[in-house]
Amino acid sequence: MSLITVREFARLSTAQTHPLSLDEATVSPAAFDWLCKESARLRPSGAVILELEDRQSLRLDNYVGVLEAPDGTRIEILPKAFDQAGDAPAARRLLRKMLQICINVRPRESSVTTLQTGSAPVNEWIFQQFVTELDWLLKHGLRFDYQRVQEEQRFLRGRLNLAKQVRQPPGRQHFFQIEHDIFSADRPENRLLKSALLEVCRLTRDSDTWRWSHQLAAMMHEVPPSPNVREDLAKWSDGRLLEAYRSIKPWCVLILHRLVPLSMVGTWVGPSLLFPMEVLFERYVSAQLVRQIGVLARLHPTPSSKFLCRHEGDNMFKLKPDFAILKSDQMLALLDTKWKQIDESLSNATDKYSLRQTDFYQMHAYGHRYLNGTGTLALIFPKTTLFRSPLPAFQFSDELALHVLPFDLDTDQLVGLERILPVARQLPDAA
Repeated sequence: MSLITVREFARLSTAQTHPLSLDEATVSPAAFDWLCKESARLRPSGAVILELEDRQSLRLDNYVGVLEAPDGTRIEILPKAFDQAGDAPAARRLLRKMLQICINVRPRESSVTTLQTGSAPVNEWIFQQFVTELDWLLKHGLRFDYQRVQEEQRFLRGRLNLAKQVRQPPGRQHFFQIEHDIFSADRPENRLLKSALLEVCRLTRDSDTWRWSHQLAAMMHEVPPSPNVREDLAKWSDGRLLEAYRSIKPWCVLILHRLVPLSMVGTWVGPSLLFPMEVLFERYVSAQLVRQIGVLARLHPTPSSKFLCRHEGDNMFKLKPDFAILKSDQMLALLDTKWKQIDESLSNATDKYSLRQTDFYQMHAYGHRYLNGTGTLALIFPKTTLFRSPLPAFQFSDELALHVLPFDLDTDQLVGLERILPVARQLPDAA
């Protein structure tokens, strides 16, 4: 088994590459062929995980996570958000922080030191989080429920099913057709936890997680695994009596993603786990903006009520900005996130800060359809050493302006929020 750590858009080749880095690495021919086949299989569903360059090399797309080939090659893909090329532990910490916010969980304190290190790939970290939550849940007790059981016995227990009893064939009158209730842990939530735990036992390569997961599996030996993951997920109850299950549910669902492909945040590919970085960044910024604007305004995610045009009486090409800022039901600004590095020093008319013209066309359409050509627009990019401060405003007209703002992933603050929400100047931590 070999572990290869790279970043988004890295180049993988079967030829020997020296020196190895986060942007270029060598994989085995078997792993290369498997990656090409998986890419072709997922492409019809819209998940473009790589682009083939030639017979010996390919370039990864903007997915992060872990890919594991059948020959044992494990490829860890980290976010490309740092100026230091070799800072893999910092990239892992960023990915973990974003995942915790996007699936809305709080990290639980644990005595297992490996949970706090930056050396484990993201899938092993998810396994560790799951077994930590499951261990806590088992110590506090699983939720049991009464189950109605119908069976045939030589003794009387519970209630006699008279309809079945009178239809007993000759010679079986000494058997009783009975029904009764048993207090059992066999309920959808526990079955899903057992299925996820068995997946961890099978997939983990960390010795501590392997030992811990098998100990927990022995404690849950009476709970059967889920016969149908989709049906049991639909039956998962979020009521008050299952308050203790809320912290473990996101980890359980992530682990079972390979049984429910292309759902929620990530995409399971066999024993692999991938997340589209554009979606992670959008959801992370949205969660932090809700906290940053507080009671001053309201964040509305993904408005989608407008279309680009009409054709023969039908609306065509729905416009869906990432989110809008509203105050008293009045739309103040439209925002779109872009997971891309730009350079504020490239302020000339040729380089244009490394911005894309298509993004400006898109924002122009948002402004005219949602704001009627009057208001504020914003493009949000990650903050880097090349992009620290908001760029000067781009004027589509005297009434419609576009602001390009950096989002600080260290402090979780949108720099320049007061440009799109003037009342934000009242905030003590406003950038």
